[in-house]
Amino acid sequence: MAAVDLTNHPGHLARRLQQAHYLLWNAMVSEEITSPQFAVLNALVDEPGLDQRTVGERVGLDRSTVAEVISRLGRRGLLDKVRDPGDGRRFLLRLTEDGVRTHRKLALRTARMNQVFLAPLSAAEQTQFLDLIRRVADAAEGLRNPGDPGTPVEPLAAPT
Repeated sequence: MAAVDLTNHPGHLARRLQQAHYLLWNAMVSEEITSPQFAVLNALVDEPGLDQRTVGERVGLDRSTVAEVISRLGRRGLLDKVRDPGDGRRFLLRLTEDGVRTHRKLALRTARMNQVFLAPLSAAEQTQFLDLIRRVADAAEGLRNPGDPGTPVEPLAAPT
């Protein structure tokens, strides 16, 4: 059996993209705050007072991952958890002043990093690339919860 050409495998290419993103993130944005941690900060800047489950849904993190991210951000003093007055079992999340400052600083760095990350593409190609990977990522969300009636999942096509 011959070797598989991985240059045409989406998973292999996605892993390489993630590896490049990770390297750029550490070099240009932060070695202390991860990209998923920034995504949580970003969600809470946009919508303060979200609960943990909703934050996870907004940023595409599973329950255990978002719980760990929130715990780490809390230990760093970047967010506070307050009990929901309407449901004592839920906690609502808000950024601290330090969390808002950290987000502002990282948002500027992230914008620069994205320019470097997408630099090999023309402006039109960047728009198309982002649209295409967004569509694939959105469809993949349905694979995480295939029984969720609100998430349409197309069956995989048979190889031709």
